[in-house]
Amino acid sequence: MIRRREVTRRGFLLAGAAAFAAPRLPSRVFAASQTNMPLHGLSAFGDLKYPADFSHFGYVNPQAPKGGRMNFAPPNWGYNQNVNTFNTLNAFTLRGDAPARTELCFDTLMTRALDEPDALYGLIAESVTISEDRNSFTFALRPEARWHDGSPLTAHDCAFTYSLFKAEGHPQLQMPLDNLVSATATDDRTLVLAFDGRQSEQNILTLVSYPIVSEAYYTANAFDAATMQPPLGSGAYRIGQVRPGTSIIYERVTDYWGRDLPVNVGQNNFDQIRIDFYQDRQPAFEAFKKGDTTFRQEFTAANWSRDYNFPAVADGRVVRREESGEKWADFQGLAINTRKPQFQDIRVRRALGFCFDFEWTNATLQYGTRVRTQSFFNRSEFAAEGLPSAAELALLEPFRDELPPEAFGDAIIQPVSDGSGKDRKLLRQASQLLSEAGWKREGKFVVNDKGERLKVEFLSDGESLSRLFLPWSENMKTVGIDASVRQVDPAQAAYRENNFDFDLILFRSTLGGTPTVSSLENLYSSRAADRPSTRNYPGSRSPAVDSLIAAAGAAKTRDELIVALKALDRVLRARLDWIPTYGTANHWLAYWDMFGFVEPKPDYGFPVETLWWFDKEKAKAIGKA
Repeated sequence: MIRRREVTRRGFLLAGAAAFAAPRLPSRVFAASQTNMPLHGLSAFGDLKYPADFSHFGYVNPQAPKGGRMNFAPPNWGYNQNVNTFNTLNAFTLRGDAPARTELCFDTLMTRALDEPDALYGLIAESVTISEDRNSFTFALRPEARWHDGSPLTAHDCAFTYSLFKAEGHPQLQMPLDNLVSATATDDRTLVLAFDGRQSEQNILTLVSYPIVSEAYYTANAFDAATMQPPLGSGAYRIGQVRPGTSIIYERVTDYWGRDLPVNVGQNNFDQIRIDFYQDRQPAFEAFKKGDTTFRQEFTAANWSRDYNFPAVADGRVVRREESGEKWADFQGLAINTRKPQFQDIRVRRALGFCFDFEWTNATLQYGTRVRTQSFFNRSEFAAEGLPSAAELALLEPFRDELPPEAFGDAIIQPVSDGSGKDRKLLRQASQLLSEAGWKREGKFVVNDKGERLKVEFLSDGESLSRLFLPWSENMKTVGIDASVRQVDPAQAAYRENNFDFDLILFRSTLGGTPTVSSLENLYSSRAADRPSTRNYPGSRSPAVDSLIAAAGAAKTRDELIVALKALDRVLRARLDWIPTYGTANHWLAYWDMFGFVEPKPDYGFPVETLWWFDKEKAKAIGKA
């Protein structure tokens, strides 16, 4: 699960190499016929696109040249990573803030294909064998796998990693390991992961993507230490020059052991990937204008609509373009911290939503560029529509007494305002809801039976977010809520979010082409409600939600998964622990015209830092050679 204000994506040009199209093979990985035999790939549903002898993924240029540098502004990050500052190089614990993209330094057992919704193929692992009861997975590791110091990467390192992460890892790493019974190296090349039988079958798709760390390194060094010493890695990049809190350079490992594997061909092309850290958006934008940053994904409507008018755009040295989004579930909304007593009544939460005037916000602050978020699975086949089907009702019915009645009707659609910024009809409804919830007007504010004001604080980590929150808070004041906006520095905002020390925060998430139990639990389950650094920011506890997540995990077909997630969508929309806000239909991309890339972009992610390459002729033409 990735923490972000917005999300990952990008796209682009075809450069040379002929597109590779592999036949689709009948290889349902979790079908009974696929147990007790070595598999080169895993997929929750459907067929694997690429056969065992594939040469490279179809969305890369296998002849992409190596060299050059990308000065990169990361659009996404995970675990304890931060894109505004950093004080540790260990991203896998709770302690400290790590720089984005440290994962480039670590290999994984398997790696995703970005043109399939949930397929993974062997990286460190040459194959995986599933036991007949599906409770154990045996990985055959590649003998050539090496750490950056030349020592062999073995099954003992892998077993150590999973045990370490289960005991001490970041909560986003720990939760999917709850049902892991043992991680065992039966020899240097064989790893066995055994589970207790209560895990979702899809759980393994999350675990095989975990970074593998060195047993020797973390035996000699404390795992939970906030340190600026680069850990030993095995991936395509290693950490180079570091200026704490200011910049980091990832250097390509020229003798990287896995560079010729089919899953890596045509990727990891830049000699250096540099990330600079800025406390605010405007200095970061100015760095891009000067060419200090050479790739940027824009998330601020005001910038995109009015500020890309500097000379480098006018003369073509900087390219500005929109690219379609990925085919995966996407959501952005305001999390209401229901751990706080004033937010536990659903009528209060609904009133807060009525105070948000999307139409005015979009027209006035967002230059008409946004679309209203409705579903927790926007832009996917999992979004609920209309009345629930019979199959959805079968999952919902056992929880009728728990759930709001709206969960059983038409899928909830957010109210449409008159666009005035202070829609009297909606604000009257908000006032009525507060009154019904026991909040009575006394002077300027509403109070409860103890005379306490209804206080609400928006937590912001930057001016652009504060501009969104201020008119929303003013509407809350109109109905008697003592509302305020607290802007703090990004490090403090991250700390408060991770420890659930807030009233209201804005958050955006994506869940991939096939949402897994791990990602759903991290966001919505009772298990995550009080685990620091998970993304269940509202603190939701619901047997219905937990049951529907379990149903999604138990789905044997994609149709069953769709039914479970549509039912979950209805419940989340009815509970109002989150207030859906807005999103964009496309990605806003800007880059100095010095890169090559393949198009069309893959449907399930497009990490430019690993897929693009440095084009010497283009760079020379714009004075960047």
